[in-house]
Amino acid sequence: MGNFIKEFKDFAMKGNVVDMAVGVIIGGAFGKIVTSLVNDVIMPVVGLIVGGVDFTNLKWVFAEATEDAPEAALMYGQFIQNVVDFLIIAFCIFLMVKGISKLNRKKEEAPAPAPEPEPSAEEKLLTEIRDLLKNQSK
Repeated sequence: MGNFIKEFKDFAMKGNVVDMAVGVIIGGAFGKIVTSLVNDVIMPVVGLIVGGVDFTNLKWVFAEATEDAPEAALMYGQFIQNVVDFLIIAFCIFLMVKGISKLNRKKEEAPAPAPEPEPSAEEKLLTEIRDLLKNQSK
């Protein structure tokens, strides 16, 4: 049992798993923000532009509600709002991935440190003379 717990701890503490957990948490919060943006800002404006239509109430009723059964309807207005949600989230993710790719590209393009210049012929000759003199004095 102790080995299982150790393996789980090693798995949970890997960088990728922690990064993914942070991404999921931030993504959930971001999803709520986008949903509010669509529901409370964008769709009312779009509804006003197309003639005061509230998209959440758009539906195609198959059968009216009776005492025994609820209304059977296709709620296509809610579907339209969800599609707009998705498009905004997908666009934001696209921008983030593009930005991260651009940052990574800049890191890759960073110039490598310049190699030390090759010593001149005179420096090589002087180094050989120095080494010979050291060996003679021993």
